[in-house]
Amino acid sequence: MKNKICVIFTGGTIGSRSLGDKVDLRNEDKSFLLELYNARYDETVEFDELRPLNILSENVQPSDLEKMADCVRGVNKDDYDGIIITHGTDTLCFTANLFSQIFCDIEIPVVFVSALYPLDDERSRGVENFANAVTFIKSVDFGGVFVSFENHGENCKIHLASRLIAATQISGDYNSILNLHFGEVVNGTFIYNINELNPTFEQLREKRKPCTAQKLCMDMVTIQAHSLLNFDFYRFTEVKPKAVMVQLYHSGTVCTEGKEANFKNFLNYCKNLGIEVVIAPVDSRARTYGSAVGLTDVCTTAYDISFEMATTKVLLALGSGKSIEDELKKNNFFEKLY
Repeated sequence: MKNKICVIFTGGTIGSRSLGDKVDLRNEDKSFLLELYNARYDETVEFDELRPLNILSENVQPSDLEKMADCVRGVNKDDYDGIIITHGTDTLCFTANLFSQIFCDIEIPVVFVSALYPLDDERSRGVENFANAVTFIKSVDFGGVFVSFENHGENCKIHLASRLIAATQISGDYNSILNLHFGEVVNGTFIYNINELNPTFEQLREKRKPCTAQKLCMDMVTIQAHSLLNFDFYRFTEVKPKAVMVQLYHSGTVCTEGKEANFKNFLNYCKNLGIEVVIAPVDSRARTYGSAVGLTDVCTTAYDISFEMATTKVLLALGSGKSIEDELKKNNFFEKLY
C-alpha cells in the first residue's frame, strides 16, 4: 500500500454550496471535502488533487467527459492505490457506465463519489461517501471502476460502475441493476456481496482487454416505452439520427398493436430511413410475450445489460465507427448479468 490516492474534482453538488434556496458551484483552490474528511477521520492517507473542470453534471458536454477521461489517463497509476472522482448525481450514472467501459482494463480502483446535498447541508452524505471510497480502495488489490453511494437509511453501497442504473425519481437513491450491489461498507469495513452474479476477486484480478470504442457520438434518439405512446410524433424530417434506442417495459415488451402506438410501424419507418433501432433491456433467460415475438430478430438487441449500459455502448459504437451489435455483445467490465 502506498497510502496515496489521487482525487479528481469535477464539480457537482458535492462541490457546491448552499446559497439560500439555491445550490451553486464552489470556486475553490483548496478542497472543502478534504478539509471535512481530515477533520472527521484519523487517516494517514495522502491525497493529490486534480481539477480538470468544475461543472454541474447536468450541463456536461462530450468535451467535458473527454477532459475527465484525459485526466484519468494522465495519472501515473504506479504512484497511487486508487483514484476518486467527485461527480454530480444527475448524470453520475452515465459517466460511471462510460468510464467502466473506456477504463475497463485499469489496474487500480477508480471510485466515483457524489452527494445529494452540498457539504454544508447537514443532510449531505458526501464526506461519508468519500470516506467509504477510501476504505474500499484500501481494502482491495484489483482495478476497475466503481461507485460509492449511501442511500437514505442504508449502509454505503459499492457498485460496479457498469451495473449502476438511473437514480430513483425524486429521492435520488442509486442502485445496481437487480439491486445487485458489489459490496457495502459497514463500520469502516468493506464487505463483499457474495452472489453468483457478482464477479469474484480472482476474476477482477485477471487482466482485461482494453475497450476499443473510446469516442462518443450524440447522433441518437432515446424513446422510453409508456402507455399510449404515439410513435407518429417521432418523424425525422430535418435531422436524422444514426440510431434510435427504445427502452422496453421490464418484461421486454412494447406496444405492437393499433396504429400510432404500434412500434412495428415505427420500426418500418426507421428501417426505410436507414436508422438502426436498438431495443433494451432484454433478458435472455426470460420467456417471450406474444406481443414481443420476433422483435429481437428485426431489431438490434441489448441482452442482459441495463438500459443505461446499452445507451453507453451505442454512443461509443457510433462515435468510434464500430458495429453497435458487436459492442453490445462484449462484456468489458462485468456489465453482462449472465
